[in-house]
Amino acid sequence: MIEDVATPLNRAAAASINEHRAALAAATVAADYSRRPEHLARYGLRGRTKYIEDAAYHMAYLADAVGTSSPLLFTDYVGWAKVLLAQLGLPSEDLAEALRCARQALQQVLPTEFAQVAASYVDAGLRQLPRLPTHLPTCIPDGSPLASLAQEYLSALLRGDRHTASRAILAGVESGTTLQDMYLLVFQRSQYEVGRLWQMNKINVAQEHYCSAATQLIMSLLYPRLFNSSRAGHTLVVACVHGDLHAIGARVVADFFEMEGWDASYIGADTPTAGIIDMVVQRQADVLALAATMTFHVQAVAEVIAAVRASPACSAVQILVGGYPFNVAPGLWREVGADGYGCDAAEAVRVATRLVQPAARA
Repeated sequence: MIEDVATPLNRAAAASINEHRAALAAATVAADYSRRPEHLARYGLRGRTKYIEDAAYHMAYLADAVGTSSPLLFTDYVGWAKVLLAQLGLPSEDLAEALRCARQALQQVLPTEFAQVAASYVDAGLRQLPRLPTHLPTCIPDGSPLASLAQEYLSALLRGDRHTASRAILAGVESGTTLQDMYLLVFQRSQYEVGRLWQMNKINVAQEHYCSAATQLIMSLLYPRLFNSSRAGHTLVVACVHGDLHAIGARVVADFFEMEGWDASYIGADTPTAGIIDMVVQRQADVLALAATMTFHVQAVAEVIAAVRASPACSAVQILVGGYPFNVAPGLWREVGADGYGCDAAEAVRVATRLVQPAARA
């Protein structure tokens, strides 16, 4: 039975996994190669080295899931790995065997009580593995609102033609598409589709980075249109935690709040905790919004929240979180100590507006 609230045992087990990650990865690969020695001949020493790197990633994601008592985070990672391996022509049984070997490594390397906790999360992933897909559906389905524009926009970016992409966006706005719809139905869905295409091995990292950089540039062309003539009288600071370089989601959130009349200070990617606190104090922020793009950023979010709570100068600020891990694991936002969570930018505005009401602060 996996608890749905993180306990001191969970957190200690997660810390132990991270402390011994290299040893656990090496033990995982050693166990697998002892069971299937033909793999060394098939993949060579380079393949073994890559397998150790992958096993270390397995352990990092496992530690994040255990530390927050969120088995769905690890199961989601298993699903991600299954899709990726399928696109590389590797059978899902290879992943299943890697997980079984990881379970063995946990029992070999960690203290018994920590190994038992962590193994239950691996077992949950193994149980779900046969039911997880090997292919992901498009994030821009035909017939969905603004699908044609989103597909036109993304096609231009994938060709490396940001000028055509920007003209399509500006023409859409001029023809009456609201900024909110442009952000949620075109920018957001096209970025999700870029991630899907990368996971499916259809595009490379350079193309992914180009699409993200071009989208941020095109969003900046819309910036003069964001400001609402009536201001809400609330201030917001939006940041990505230290180590999180994916800032486009946080930028969308900041822009959405501006559209709703908030004064939003977007401080971007990879922001040190001290800098976040300083900005909250300087701006006298009503709400701090923190984004986590990947599972391994969740612990950093929790650490920032703890530091903000410990600062007397930040005692009045409400804390909102969002991003992929929080969408995967409902209730995770409570585990990290936040006051609320938004599944997307529109929901973030609604939740934050509720948080700053006098009744919510009482």
